[in-house]
Amino acid sequence: MSERVDARLETADEAKNEHAEFGDIAHAVENIEGRKFNIDTVKHAEETPETPLPWAELGLKEDEYNRVVEILGRRPTAAELAMYSVMWSEHCSYKSSKVHLRQFGEKVTEDMKKHLMVGIGENAGVVDIGDGWAVTYKIESHNHPSFVEPYQGAATGVGGIVRDIISMGARPVAVMDPLRFGAIDHPDTARLVHGIVAGIGGYGNSLGLPNIGGEVVFDSVYQGNPLVNALAVGVMRHEDIRLANASGVGNKVVLFGARTGGDGIGGASVLASESFEDDGKPAKRPAVQVGDPFAEKVLIECCLELFKSSVVEGIQDLGAAGISCATSELASNGDGGMHVELTSVLLRDPSLTPGEILMSESQERMMAVVTPENVAAFEAIMDKWNVEYSWLGEVTDTGRLIIEWDGEKIVDVDPRTVAHEGPVYDRPYHRPEWLDGVQADTFNSSTAERPASGQDLKAAVLELMASPNMCSKDWVTNQYDRYVQGNTALAMPDDAGVIRVDEETGLGVAVSTDANGRYTYLDPYQGAQLALAESYRNVATTGAVPMAVSDCLNFGSPEDPEVMWQFAEAVRGLADGCQELGIPVTGGNVSLYNQTGGVAIHPTPVVGVLGRFDDVARRTPSGWREDGQAIYLMGVTKDELDGSEWANLRGHLGGKPPALDLAAEKLLAELLINASRDGMIDAAHDLSEGGLAAALSDMALRFGVGARIGLGEVCERDGVDLFTALFSESQARAVVSVARSEEVRFKDMCSARGFAHIRIGVVDTENQALDFQDQFSLPLAELKEAHEGTLPKYFA
Repeated sequence: MSERVDARLETADEAKNEHAEFGDIAHAVENIEGRKFNIDTVKHAEETPETPLPWAELGLKEDEYNRVVEILGRRPTAAELAMYSVMWSEHCSYKSSKVHLRQFGEKVTEDMKKHLMVGIGENAGVVDIGDGWAVTYKIESHNHPSFVEPYQGAATGVGGIVRDIISMGARPVAVMDPLRFGAIDHPDTARLVHGIVAGIGGYGNSLGLPNIGGEVVFDSVYQGNPLVNALAVGVMRHEDIRLANASGVGNKVVLFGARTGGDGIGGASVLASESFEDDGKPAKRPAVQVGDPFAEKVLIECCLELFKSSVVEGIQDLGAAGISCATSELASNGDGGMHVELTSVLLRDPSLTPGEILMSESQERMMAVVTPENVAAFEAIMDKWNVEYSWLGEVTDTGRLIIEWDGEKIVDVDPRTVAHEGPVYDRPYHRPEWLDGVQADTFNSSTAERPASGQDLKAAVLELMASPNMCSKDWVTNQYDRYVQGNTALAMPDDAGVIRVDEETGLGVAVSTDANGRYTYLDPYQGAQLALAESYRNVATTGAVPMAVSDCLNFGSPEDPEVMWQFAEAVRGLADGCQELGIPVTGGNVSLYNQTGGVAIHPTPVVGVLGRFDDVARRTPSGWREDGQAIYLMGVTKDELDGSEWANLRGHLGGKPPALDLAAEKLLAELLINASRDGMIDAAHDLSEGGLAAALSDMALRFGVGARIGLGEVCERDGVDLFTALFSESQARAVVSVARSEEVRFKDMCSARGFAHIRIGVVDTENQALDFQDQFSLPLAELKEAHEGTLPKYFA
């Protein structure tokens, strides 16, 4: 053995305690090898076909293990088994979701592709926004690790999605964070909220990236399975787009960035494929990754210089599955062959076994392919940024991924069988028998109250705006830097985050993320479309033209036919909705096994829509400011309270979600965009959760300006009572404030398109209240106190 292996043997006992925290994953590898560093080579595997291997402990099913044996024509080595186990995990292979996700490609029309430069299958999608500029963005989950270790789980979720953006050749410019927690008063919720919010803020702020939006939702269904979804946006010139593959025989493969450690062995790739037990512990508990944002900040600049100098052929980030993923995906996407010497990997922990090194998900690492003539230039850039690197091997034409340990072959596989030809399951699914009963239990058939008097309605609005889901999220967002870099044009609490891309022209983008688990629980097909519609509408209210979608699909176990039906219906709904709206899905993430003790979360498809601005100076904020402006309600109100926030406050979940009309959504968006571009409106806010009551409250509180509101004509026109007018969550609606000089033009525009609109009030800067004509007056100070007091009460 080499001196390096001898050193590893000497430190094995010292690392024993550290290895204990890695759980079954590390021990399974040790059991395969018989002795910690008695390396299991390909030759040894051929000579010992009957050696029992703990494939089940590594998350493989028996038929999956048998398929590995069939592919290799022998039993796998310990290192090969480690690779297949993580790369065939649900998180990495999408084995239960692929058959449904194909719809996103099958239902894309040529017209939808006109701005799409890079689509599904790469590290992130890329959209052409004009003038030679492109934007890449993507959303992913880090749910299970964030429950186990909230700070690092959330922090490394941000770091991982940012590295996806870097690997495309883009400079990251913003992040967002849709979050879901359990009941706000549950003893464990504070642990999760404090840790997760601090992790997102600590990592994102240290990177110098503005956090421009997201969601914070509380519901007991997420108690043991919080959802931590992270989105990142990057910008680049068209010519700077990079794709990750290992092409060019003789080109060198290099690993650079942080050293490889024991943190995150199996990490998200295994945790995300496991449900939690009744005691709240994961069925397998590998160590959660540990992030270093300052190392990643250096890595960003280093990678961008590598791209700018044309020193690398491609870069692959090391996230889920670590070196297993990077080597197999690079080889599979390229010429199909690669030779790697694993002992060259720089380690933080010299006691790691080869299998552990392959599976480690240590953060802030990248892998690149470099031509021989660029080796010196690459090393010079590494030295400039003081980034460590190790040359691991080279691209070959063998069609095999060969990994050696101290000169001994421990992996010899076809990389496509690892990265792209894993199991594909068309799992059985069926509509739940209980759903008919749930849908029949409407809010109107319940005994829940419907306030009628002015004072009761006032109390209802205050209760709504102080509720956990509708209250101010300033306690969260104030921990994030929303304006660093100086390009943030809008951020929370506005409807969408807006980032300037080009200082000279003002070209920019808007991004919004939305989901409603209650809607999707009541009707997965329509619930997914409602999430899409809300995100689409939020982007349009700022004045941006919606262009593309990224999604993060959070569901329970795919082995439950009822959960699988929810997933299949949601994907079908989202694909159909995107087709009707004319915007493509550019990529995303699937997170399954979000359940505890056999009880799944509400199906929660988070949809992120990206839109384009010619000039962000024309963006429309969500609050009014100018005295005397007319306030208009766009759209029609129906008696739609099933799945609403008001019903949620009354403990009711039943019926069917609000009706959806995507043609109306598209028309509303066009009107909002045109009105914003032409200077007709000064404020716009979509109507979604909380209905008109929430929208009017948000708009008044945005800049602390009151208004006089009259809803009598709305009630008469739409045939609803005042309570329904305030709390219904009917779709395809928005509230806008219109300058008096623009009223005629605005009304003519809506009338010409046949879109319902009605004046409901006027902005009143002198009266610091929302005055509802002949009903009640709600002072803004009282509303603000109720709105802003909830999160500090529980978490300050």
